Amino acid sequence: MKFTKKPVTIEAWPALQLLLDAAGNWDSLPQQIREAYERGELVFAPDGLLIRTLEGTMTADPTDMVICGVKGELYPCKPDIFGATYEPAEE
Repeated sequence: MKFTKKPVTIEAWPALQLLLDAAGNWDSLPQQIREAYERGELVFAPDGLLIRTLEGTMTADPTDMVICGVKGELYPCKPDIFGATYEPAEE
């Protein structure tokens, strides 16, 4: 059997930008990121972001994208996979 992924619009941010904003401009972080940090689901580390997911703690390297899924869950995505899976959406 074959299936086609339903088109869905997601929010995503470059991990490097999140790291930079966390270090110098906290108020510019997306609300989802700040709330995940406050709940202990996200840690800003020297080498990336540690994200607690249902599959365990995952690391978002600075080159990765951090995706907010359809249920508000956060997870990292490698740039090549992100580029092959997503395209910019109109605001």
